[in-house]
Amino acid sequence: MDLSKYEKKHVRITDDDGNIFTGLASYGGKDFLMHAFGKDEDGIFIEDVLIYRSQIKSIEEIKVHGTAELSTERMTLRRYCPEDAEHLYRKFGKDPSMYQYSGWNPYRTLEAAQETVRRFIDSYDDAHTYSWIMDVDDVLIGTIGAYDYKDGQIEVGFSVVPDWQGRGYATEALETVLEYLTENEGIPCVTAWCASDNAGSRKVLEKAGMQFVRTEKDGLTVGDKVYDQLIFEYRKNA
Repeated sequence: MDLSKYEKKHVRITDDDGNIFTGLASYGGKDFLMHAFGKDEDGIFIEDVLIYRSQIKSIEEIKVHGTAELSTERMTLRRYCPEDAEHLYRKFGKDPSMYQYSGWNPYRTLEAAQETVRRFIDSYDDAHTYSWIMDVDDVLIGTIGAYDYKDGQIEVGFSVVPDWQGRGYATEALETVLEYLTENEGIPCVTAWCASDNAGSRKVLEKAGMQFVRTEKDGLTVGDKVYDQLIFEYRKNA
């Protein structure tokens, strides 16, 4: 049984006592586990639970739909929790640069942030609404989500706090979400847009593999500013 192949896969494990564990798997090699936990065998972590090879009766990869926890090389894409509201208010709602090119500021007050987070949490019952926090070592660095699913198409959007911009995190998260939406969720087309002046977002969309498809002249109004709106698409195997 090659446990390493389950790294970053969603699995269901039954142990010898009949306990069942489901979640995102993290592989622990023998050398690491022997050094850290004192057993000469490898194993699988499900969140903070370690199941050694000798304890595993069966393991299988499973399909998880909706806002499943995802893992990239450097971060975890996790679900919102109520405690996120204050951070989103401080890092997003109070910083005009975070909504300069969208005009969308659901975190403008602490109360608004709390309501927005509650709404995202409630949306997890919808199999075609996706809302993630970008989490690096328990630090909230951004958000990414996909919304308005209709006729095999969904729109994706993302934000990264200024202190963490320019390090490739948005691209890394977007690549992971695009793969999940098309491969796991079977959504044929993912769209996105950005203001023509927003060079940073355009670069992220292009680096993640999204294709520019058209310009909507004067398609975006934010306050007293009008921008051309650039439309992008991502299609599986396109």
